[in-house]
Amino acid sequence: MKPNIYVIGVDYGSDSVRSVLVNAENGEEIASSVFNYPRWQKGLFCDPSINQFRQHPLDYMEGLEYTIKTCLQKAGGQVAADAVKAIAVDTTGSTPVAVNETGTPLALLPEFQDNPHAMFVLWKDHTGIKEAAQINEHASKYDINYLDYCGGIYSSEWFWAKLLRTLRTDEKVRAACYSWVEHCDWIPFLLTGGTDAKEMKRSRCAAGHKALWAEEFDGLPPNDFFTALDPLLDGYTSRLFKETYTSDVPAGFLSQEWADKLGLSTSVVVGVGAFDAHMGAVGGQIEPYHLSKVMGTSTCDILVTPMADMDGKLIKGICGQVNGSVIPGMMGLEAGQSAFGDTYAWLKNILAWPLKNLLLQSAVIDEATANALQEEMLDKIIPELSKQAALLPKNNDDELGIDWFNGRRTPDANQELKGALSNLDLGTDAPRLFRALAEATCFGAKNIVDRFISEGIPVEGIIGIGGVAKKSPYIMQMMADVLNMPIRIHQFEHTCALGAAMFAAVVGGVYPTVEAAMIGMGRGFDAEYHPVAENVTYYAARFPHYKALGNYIEQHPNHS
Repeated sequence: MKPNIYVIGVDYGSDSVRSVLVNAENGEEIASSVFNYPRWQKGLFCDPSINQFRQHPLDYMEGLEYTIKTCLQKAGGQVAADAVKAIAVDTTGSTPVAVNETGTPLALLPEFQDNPHAMFVLWKDHTGIKEAAQINEHASKYDINYLDYCGGIYSSEWFWAKLLRTLRTDEKVRAACYSWVEHCDWIPFLLTGGTDAKEMKRSRCAAGHKALWAEEFDGLPPNDFFTALDPLLDGYTSRLFKETYTSDVPAGFLSQEWADKLGLSTSVVVGVGAFDAHMGAVGGQIEPYHLSKVMGTSTCDILVTPMADMDGKLIKGICGQVNGSVIPGMMGLEAGQSAFGDTYAWLKNILAWPLKNLLLQSAVIDEATANALQEEMLDKIIPELSKQAALLPKNNDDELGIDWFNGRRTPDANQELKGALSNLDLGTDAPRLFRALAEATCFGAKNIVDRFISEGIPVEGIIGIGGVAKKSPYIMQMMADVLNMPIRIHQFEHTCALGAAMFAAVVGGVYPTVEAAMIGMGRGFDAEYHPVAENVTYYAARFPHYKALGNYIEQHPNHS
């Protein structure tokens, strides 16, 4: 009997890491495992009031070991382990960290173990807003526009704004920081036993979309561009990278240390990492001109085009256009919304306040019963709101929302913007508020689609990926109606991890190309939403009001 060939895809999300063990020949999921970051769950090192969100590398390391070992145990232990050919990893981004010369994150050193500035700066950390604004103003002084290939606007969610803010904020971290490393670059470096930061293979995806790397510039902007911005950045370009790698390239082999930890062989190939949405687009079987929307706490929207179709085109206000960032040999374009599922979670947390703060004060029930009841009720809030919102009549003066609860990612990044609700009256209840927020997030998605189209990039359909896409038929139908185009929902539960597994199958030599891996391992779609004509008309009439309210908020930021 022919032996199985397995690959492992590891997907680092905002709240947890999940690994999937996949049959490389047909894409079948053999086992999966999810690990919630324990320090993150406790809110350690974070301060939402100042948009500070940090994650400890130990959360990543513990989750990596736990999820892979659990997958192997579920699949039969050593027999499954012996069949593993390769591992590939995706992460959130830009989520960088300060490292020393050995490539070790400073938070793993005793003197920095509790210092947030020595930890990974999560994608949604916006503490570098001032630095991003300074980068944008600084870039305008140069004959060469180094922002051309990242949409023309630099964001506080990205690499250089976070580095500069960290260097300015913490003198001890500044003194110990040798280089600045993306999460998706560090995990393969860790797995392969890397000991020299200069030898780390840097992701084309991360470097091009977030760090101002461009083929057209032959790498990063020059050192004098950064030293003129702030002398603290002097020398970093020489300690970062010139060459970058697409994710069909091996980073190396599994080190003896990690082979022993995981119960795998040192013959296992580890691929160059990338961002979650980019590998998720591959897992979701992206096609040219079909927008892949990874819908979770935020959205990350990915579109690919043949290189010839992008000749001379610079798409304004998106998160970059990079050759090979998704599929090698094709242009990858990224956009997204800074808050999507987080917007619904915000309302859920408000509605759940009595449950979380008053239930335990009740003399009627004990603590264990109260906790169980709280958990049960929390799980029901969004599904029940969706059910009730779907029953509401549609009127032109319905409540209206703006989805910038964590700023605006695209089009035209501005992380200082705030969300809003309008047209409220005494008849406004929880389902109506939820409907307004859901509509706002769908209108935010339409803004992105409209930008691509206005810039000469057609959008022929939508591929839905992620938790919201899988679990929220109400929101997906609304999105199909708002966008007036069909949405296909990929059937694989952990699509980003599946995409990572596809890249693992390529670096492991099972498939010659990413396209071949998508054909061989693609699992297809299990739902499709089509626009409903009367709803299309309703939302088309309301969209200008969303635009007008958004324009007012942007012009009067202190009134939102």
